Amino acid sequence: MKRRNRFLLAGLASAGAVAGAGLLYNRRPHPTEWLYVTVFSEPGYLGRNETLSWTGGEREIVPLDQIQLPRIGSIRLERRVYRFQPDVRPPNVFILWHAITERADPTDPEEGLSSFIAMNQLAGMFSLGQWESVRESEARSGVRLWAERPGQAIAPGAAPSHDVLANTADLGSWSTRTRYLELGYHS
Repeated sequence: MKRRNRFLLAGLASAGAVAGAGLLYNRRPHPTEWLYVTVFSEPGYLGRNETLSWTGGEREIVPLDQIQLPRIGSIRLERRVYRFQPDVRPPNVFILWHAITERADPTDPEEGLSSFIAMNQLAGMFSLGQWESVRESEARSGVRLWAERPGQAIAPGAAPSHDVLANTADLGSWSTRTRYLELGYHS
């Protein structure tokens, strides 16, 4: 078997492995959501803003002084999930056939070009996927606002936290009470 034939077969096998792994990835019950939180200093999505991101895993606690805003007036959430969507683009059959069957001429500097193009077409045969927005009704991630550091004692009768699971134009009293933001999955 010619050396380039082995390369082409290896390319086909790896493309099949990538496609199979991607399809298996899509069959998971809950793909990981990535959460992008834009925090505004004024109600109505006005004033200075800062964008935070959370890529899944453990909840992340962010102190308000770390984002360098005096207070939080409004919050905008964007959730995305990666979906593997194979888009089969067959390679040019003529170039592929030429790369497999023709003998290499050591004196021709462009001889390896058809093999290179065929490998490139085989590698680009599948598109891996794209990021999709998660509908608000299906979203599982959000922001929890804390008046005190999570885990510390809270004054009796005071609400320790407030969940923000949708875009909120005005946080009301929580705009001045918030000291910590917790990014992650919330029930």
